[in-house]
Amino acid sequence: EFADDVRGIIPSDKLEAIVLGGGYGRGEGGVLRTAAGDEPYNDLEFYLFVTEPLILRERQYKRAIHELAHRWSEKCRIEFEAKILSFRKIQRSVVTMFYHDLVMGHRWVWGRLQDFVDCEQQRAAHRIPMHEGTCLLMNRCSGLLFSSALLKKGNFTNDDADFVRRNIAKAQLALGDSMLCAYSRYHSSCRERQRRLEKLDPANATLWLDKMTLLHAIGVEFKLHTYKSTERRDDLLREHEEITRLAGSIFLWFEEKRLGTTFETHRDYAFDTTPKHPDTRALRNSLINLKTFGPSVISTRYPRERLLEALALLLWSPLDAEAIRKLQTNLQTRATSFEELVAAYRKLWSRFN
Repeated sequence: EFADDVRGIIPSDKLEAIVLGGGYGRGEGGVLRTAAGDEPYNDLEFYLFVTEPLILRERQYKRAIHELAHRWSEKCRIEFEAKILSFRKIQRSVVTMFYHDLVMGHRWVWGRLQDFVDCEQQRAAHRIPMHEGTCLLMNRCSGLLFSSALLKKGNFTNDDADFVRRNIAKAQLALGDSMLCAYSRYHSSCRERQRRLEKLDPANATLWLDKMTLLHAIGVEFKLHTYKSTERRDDLLREHEEITRLAGSIFLWFEEKRLGTTFETHRDYAFDTTPKHPDTRALRNSLINLKTFGPSVISTRYPRERLLEALALLLWSPLDAEAIRKLQTNLQTRATSFEELVAAYRKLWSRFN
């Protein structure tokens, strides 16, 4: 029915296929078990493949598709996401974790084509570059940061508990997944990733490999058979602190391996001038900064670098005066409190996660 509604918006000569991706597309979507029976839990991620030029199609249909997804979200009480894409974009792109997961695991809902033709490079998981693992860590550790802000607030609700639990579980998965990415062992299936992680034995990661493997298994179980948490703040806080410490160790190890340098602390990482994003095209990055921050910011760094440095300070470093000034510069804010700085971080993260 959703596909029928999409076809009512995008004409048949412009629409090539509708594909269900994400966990449900891979056959690994979460099942929420309730007293009333099983319910879906994760977002439903639809990908609408259109003819080129992609930018024109987005301008033509993006708003209407967004409104359609919102209506279906309210109707089914689960989040519907719909992204406009083109096969040519995936065919031209180097391998990424996102495209790999989509090409390797999906359900064809509608369309003339029956598979991802000429997208073979996206099937080569061993070629996924390490900066994809950095992005995964940034996003999941951002969830830990947002959870930290909730755990500090006065009135801690059941919705807050559910948010914190979900983001702990996502971090548990991401730590192991990033390790597999670092050793070219990533796979689109979370079950297979767990099997590969159990067989992994990198000598320089033995201090926390066993713990990380155990937590990944817990994360897989939560992903597949989830529940709505009503846990007490103190119980979640202890678990949150444990996973945050482990994530800090893995984050620094991963970035040292990726960037070929060493950092004594997360603060050193934040203040180090080593380029932290692979796209160093000065003109392109300058234009992105101009569009994002306005003419007051002249920079050739891709904005995700600002997020990586800010995350290292907010989640794993003491916030002294120098750190706050660095955060204010990176996030383009006058905020001084932890809560305000996290809010400024979240605003920028929502654009470059």
